[in-house]
Amino acid sequence: MTAMTNEAHKFELIGVGNPLLDALIHVDDSLVAGIPGDKGGMVLVDEQEMSTLLRLLPGQPTLAPGGSAGNTAGATARLGLTTTFLGKLGNDEAASAYAESFRAGGGDTSRFKRGTIPNGRCLSLVTPDSERTMRTYLGAAMTLSPEEISTADFANCKHAHIEGYLLFNRALMIKVLTSAKSAGCSISLDLASFEVVNATKDILPELLKEYVDVVFANEEEAQALMDGETRDAKLISGLLSFCPRAALKIGRARLHNRGSTQHTASARPKGHCPGRHHRSRRPLGSWIPLRMVARICA
Repeated sequence: MTAMTNEAHKFELIGVGNPLLDALIHVDDSLVAGIPGDKGGMVLVDEQEMSTLLRLLPGQPTLAPGGSAGNTAGATARLGLTTTFLGKLGNDEAASAYAESFRAGGGDTSRFKRGTIPNGRCLSLVTPDSERTMRTYLGAAMTLSPEEISTADFANCKHAHIEGYLLFNRALMIKVLTSAKSAGCSISLDLASFEVVNATKDILPELLKEYVDVVFANEEEAQALMDGETRDAKLISGLLSFCPRAALKIGRARLHNRGSTQHTASARPKGHCPGRHHRSRRPLGSWIPLRMVARICA
């Protein structure tokens, strides 16, 4: 792929994923133990199940714009990169609030698509050990179809950062990857969750090899892809066998693993900004996630 200069691009980064409104709250382990699904994991739920979960909460959650790629794109915009986002918003106040927050942070909202049902939401249950258990209602985001995606969505974008959750809709992920590549974008993929890796191991390695320039993973995601390998050096070499560059987030708390991986991803393109040496990716990639995960709405 022929590299293009920054001047040839209107946007240095386009995030691609589910623009979800996050609801974050501290809870006891007993609440997490009493709901279906594994602690520390992400499970998709429907609108009724989400309403039931919200009624179980001990108080009002903190609301913040989220989504895996949304967090990364929002962070890159605040860092000063020209950033846009491709994903489907709903038809309610939550969708409007999401778009306005993204715009206020410096992001461009022209490539959002609009749906006819409520916006997606992600409930994050944070237990005393700082582990985050997520239950997600995709809402309008899940209605984004491959037919709505084209090369034009990626026009004048230098880099596309894609969240792994799109792999749950394989046809959509393939259309996103092929369209981004056709537009001349370099591509990074955040593996997002060990559940994503386990569910898509039959196609994920080939997609990484064919389309992806940079892969981001935390330890659990990398271990799932490497069939349980636990040695960090082996995990990195394994990731590098699929694509040219890899970033492995090492940390014991899943809250830090998941949240900071998304913000580590935001630091990498910042390291390619004019006037910034490539080695600056390292301190940025450490400092940004440490600052972000200190806040419950990061």
